[in-house]
Amino acid sequence: MDGPDDKPEGAKDKKPRSFWRELPILVGIALLLALLIKTFLVQAFSIPSDSMQNTLQRGDRVLVDKLTPWFGAEPERGEVVVFHDPGGWLGDETQQSDSGPLARGVQRVLSFIGLMPSAEEKDLIKRVIAVGGDTVECQKGGPVKVNGKALNEKGYIFPGGTPCDDKPFGPIKVPEGRIWVMGDHRQDSLDSRYHQNLNNGTVSVDQVVGRAIVIAWPVDRWSTLPVPGTFDQPGLGAAASMAPSALGFAGAVPIVLWRRRRLVRKARGTVD
Repeated sequence: MDGPDDKPEGAKDKKPRSFWRELPILVGIALLLALLIKTFLVQAFSIPSDSMQNTLQRGDRVLVDKLTPWFGAEPERGEVVVFHDPGGWLGDETQQSDSGPLARGVQRVLSFIGLMPSAEEKDLIKRVIAVGGDTVECQKGGPVKVNGKALNEKGYIFPGGTPCDDKPFGPIKVPEGRIWVMGDHRQDSLDSRYHQNLNNGTVSVDQVVGRAIVIAWPVDRWSTLPVPGTFDQPGLGAAASMAPSALGFAGAVPIVLWRRRRLVRKARGTVD
């Protein structure tokens, strides 16, 4: 009887693969996973300007949630979102890097797999102030109003700045499927207010890459990017909340008329 250490005659010992032979496979798997994460889950973006101060500083790296939009979720009021340039928005918002060809080549490779922001993508980052169906406005010296409700923006706009004194606007009705966005540093942000010649300054939700959820770099600035409490105030979404009631009322009218007609006929001795 063979013992536990006995081997069939002619069997050969299998030598483990060397580390250097397995390294390309491991690297390939890692790159594939990184590419999948970038495409479907999370991607890094660099802040190119001062338009979102003090929430975001120039040079910050933020991680953007790209998964949620895949399930049909649309941007909500108060979220900080990254979106593709709708057309002519960028202007002076970005600055080209003066790095050499080697550094640019490394950045292209790392940005392709999502480990670094791309220097070539034409994207912007702003805060969503109003969504489809909302009416947004701001008069000089006053606050930004959404559906008639004033926003308390002291917690996130740049210290010493004003809500819109440099560029008052509205009232503007935001079409369905679009959003109105503004930078937190209002006096240094070419946002929806400055592009009203194109779709009234609104941005299609299809152009939104995702929501910025965390500042990942530098380490001493690590923090999440929550929705400010002012966007949770009662009545802010009044325009949207009225829609189901209006539809319910419209649907109830024919039923009431039919029931009334039936009662009248019954009283006369004739029923349908």
